[in-house]
Amino acid sequence: MKIMKDRRVWAGSVTLVFLASSPAAFAAPTDYVMDVQMVPALCSLYPEYAKKRKCLEGYSLNISGLYPQTTSQNCTTNSSAKLSPLQSKVVARIMPDDNTRTILWRNIGGCVPMNASQYFRTIINYADRLKVPAELTEQENITISVDTLRAKFLKINPQLPGNALRFNCQQTQSASVLTSIKVCYRPNGNYKSCPANIINTCPKTVTIKGTY
Repeated sequence: MKIMKDRRVWAGSVTLVFLASSPAAFAAPTDYVMDVQMVPALCSLYPEYAKKRKCLEGYSLNISGLYPQTTSQNCTTNSSAKLSPLQSKVVARIMPDDNTRTILWRNIGGCVPMNASQYFRTIINYADRLKVPAELTEQENITISVDTLRAKFLKINPQLPGNALRFNCQQTQSASVLTSIKVCYRPNGNYKSCPANIINTCPKTVTIKGTY
């Protein structure tokens, strides 16, 4: 894990191979949306987050999940969410809460063509490939336009189209606080335009929370 001014961001040195699974055992491949959470914002806005590991240990960013885009009404699974100790340690760098990871898998595992180990390896691969602007991991609060933030993403991620990103905010009395960024993918891991149901909820200018 890379430490930046006592703030945790995901490491860029982890590369894990995605293993194909038997298509007969799982749902058909689908498009995906990865949700990147702004941890300081969530920890300050929602008291229920305050005692979670990502808040207590000062994470800057957190992946809440890689969500399949499917018409299925039920994506639950009873298959095991257990990871090896080594993989669990690697995944904790971007998804630190064990119980949250288990609940995520139970809720979406029935709609992805992989088992839990492969699913979390895929998330690691996607997070490893996505570079994030420095503004998202600073100690101080920053006010920035969404267009500028998007342009910064595109500059450091040449393969990323601008319409593959969606920004989500929570309005407070004093500012519109950036709470998450959604990134859209094809089944093969390539970026794609986000579908119409994945929307921006931010105004033109947002605040990136740097302390909590």
